[in-house]
Amino acid sequence: MGQDRTIRRVLITGIRGSGGSYLAEYIVSNHPVVEVHGISRWHSTSTDNLSAIKERVTLHEADLMDFSSVLAVLQDCQPDAIFHLAAHANVRASFITPNTVLSNNVLGTSNLFEAVRLAQLNPIIQLCSSSEVYGQLDSKSVPITEDAPLRPASPYAVSKAAQDLLGWTFFISYNMRIIRTRMFTYLNPRRSDLFATAFAKQVAWIERGLQKELVHGNLDSVRTIIDVRDAMRAYWEAILHCKPGEVYNIGGTTTMTVGEFLDRLVVLSEVPIPRRCAPHLLRPADVTLQIPSVDKFVEATGWQPVHTFEESRAELLAYWRREADKAVHQASIIGN
Repeated sequence: MGQDRTIRRVLITGIRGSGGSYLAEYIVSNHPVVEVHGISRWHSTSTDNLSAIKERVTLHEADLMDFSSVLAVLQDCQPDAIFHLAAHANVRASFITPNTVLSNNVLGTSNLFEAVRLAQLNPIIQLCSSSEVYGQLDSKSVPITEDAPLRPASPYAVSKAAQDLLGWTFFISYNMRIIRTRMFTYLNPRRSDLFATAFAKQVAWIERGLQKELVHGNLDSVRTIIDVRDAMRAYWEAILHCKPGEVYNIGGTTTMTVGEFLDRLVVLSEVPIPRRCAPHLLRPADVTLQIPSVDKFVEATGWQPVHTFEESRAELLAYWRREADKAVHQASIIGN
């Protein structure tokens, strides 16, 4: 494995988001001596994700699009490590609002790196990039290695490729200790715009009589899948062991099409699940083959996923069944 580092204080951008909140939970539970700080926007819509650990994290009011607020947070908490997870991350929505996604993701990252530099700090920085930067590859190019060309096929993917390259630029120009990770598909109950989560939510809603049919987009895309908890643990291992300036793929070994995932989810349903392809869910361009090589990351960290696909699938559906029960309860209160 690669070099080891002592981390006492971390800063997570996007800490209230779907990934950032799981990362904060992992650190709080498994590394209790580490101070966990996070950037939180006043207009953030993710208010409940930190409910289980809210007394054990320190939130700082800032917006990555506001340079002075980012600089103030860094000067205040002076982290040993930064996990940069904050981003507008909806691929399909990026075709509708490309300028918003591009400006937020690219300029926000630039502001963060510039603030670190001007504050004269030297933290280890994990830059959360995405498998989307590789775009559409043919079968001869899989499993995808880190030296595959970047061919982004959506405005979101372009923004992540730009973040990725900014990480390299600040490393090579200013010797900032930036590690780039390209995450492949993971199951995340807290992020409803992911295909797997959207399916689980709809199954639960149909079971509770809140929805009549499940709508979907392209079912032919091939993905490898891991659990969000394994994914966030991988980010922690990257901070400890990976080499600044390098890029690492992170992903699972369970491979299936989106349609196969839907089939394996529906078999757990308590009722029949009618399905329909909805044209508005189809993207102008889709990335249909994402199978990573994670050899480089495993060699550097020794990381391996510990949650099985069956466990992750069951937890995903259980989460949305609980949310469906809440929705039914709220509807009954309004009805009365």
